[in-house]
Amino acid sequence: MKSRILIILVAVSILVGARPAAAQQQRYIVQTTQGLESVLNLCLSASCQVQGPLDGAIGHTYLVTSSNSNFLGKLAGGLLNPLERLLGIESVEADQLLSMPLIPVANAAPGLYDMTPVNYYGTVVWNGYVNQPATQIIELQNAQNGFNVSGKGIVADIDTGVDPTHPALYRVLLPGYDFTRNQPGASEWLDIPSMQNGIDGSNSQGEAPVVVQQRTVAVLDQRTVAVLDGGPYSDFGHGTMTAGLIHLVAPTSMILPLKAFSANGTGYLSNIIAALYYAVQNNADVVNMSFDFTTSSAAFSTAVSYANQSNVVLVASAGNEGVNTPVYPAAMDAYVMGIASTSDSDEISTWSNYGTPDVWIGAPGENVVSTYPGGTYASSSGTSFSCPLATGTVALLLSVNPTLNQAQAASALAHAQPLAPNLNHGLLDVYTANQAWLQAAR
Repeated sequence: MKSRILIILVAVSILVGARPAAAQQQRYIVQTTQGLESVLNLCLSASCQVQGPLDGAIGHTYLVTSSNSNFLGKLAGGLLNPLERLLGIESVEADQLLSMPLIPVANAAPGLYDMTPVNYYGTVVWNGYVNQPATQIIELQNAQNGFNVSGKGIVADIDTGVDPTHPALYRVLLPGYDFTRNQPGASEWLDIPSMQNGIDGSNSQGEAPVVVQQRTVAVLDQRTVAVLDGGPYSDFGHGTMTAGLIHLVAPTSMILPLKAFSANGTGYLSNIIAALYYAVQNNADVVNMSFDFTTSSAAFSTAVSYANQSNVVLVASAGNEGVNTPVYPAAMDAYVMGIASTSDSDEISTWSNYGTPDVWIGAPGENVVSTYPGGTYASSSGTSFSCPLATGTVALLLSVNPTLNQAQAASALAHAQPLAPNLNHGLLDVYTANQAWLQAAR
């Protein structure tokens, strides 16, 4: 039977003298040059409540709530009124409720049937995970062995969380943070409390892989499938899969899971912004963003700029709509590398977004095998799963030289396999990327 779960969505850090927002209240993101006092004064004049900062101690970006549906009405043409300018208010925008990109239907990848245990950098994993077509296409093992690299630094993963006890991942997982609940930790299990530690991934009956949501294929028991087969859990496991692909490419890098999305695939923009600031302030070197949204955001742009100025490399999925239309953050091409999806036959996936500014390079994204909650593995498709292959490659580059910044990472990954113009620089080649960065670092 499906469980109903209450997810409390609040900003990072403490509440500032305000009660939790009522269900009917609207959420807004405010940027200011004069700190908390200016936002408090704004709320005194505009009948809103300050929920807390999104950028930690910086005190430039805040989440506020208001029951006044005309809260933004005073912003004629996006211009602030004189009082707001006097208070140091730079921008006010609605807090968007975003959704994970729709994932194309996945087939059962052959790797899900190859459960042969192999040692992978000190951890026993499935052979079908390590030696899947995607790793061969991007020349992963040649790069790892040829340059003696296995990853360095901290990779933050803004997603639905992670299975913190997965045998393949737990050794490299940092505690992380749950921005959907405003608490330490980033476990995906909290969205399904009735099933914590409840997935049986042993497949002891020898059953074939089964389809979950007709989007994710995993080795699960039938009871699990029945529980997950519903909208509230449509993206359960998404974060564990992206983390698993980062780990596959850079197995000795640490992963910082940041839960900004719930199991139903939705998450507030404010939580993503808070997660990005948290990543920078907790020493992340690279950030994986396997999501996209269609409307630009002033507050998010500020957070991206902050990350770039702190030499944090940003990588994002290009989206699964099959169009050449800007989506964010991938379209912020001067500050973020956008990753498209390719097939195992080295062609752009029919459903992948393409063209500039969204796409820097492509990477395999069809029926990719990765870790899944419950100590098992799954296959799925989407630019969400192309993205962490590129993110992991950036972490490999840190093994060669830890001073990598956005421009240097983009330049290294641009040494890719040429395919079609709509993939910009082509298909990810981990070997040539490391080779280029090694030569540049000398």
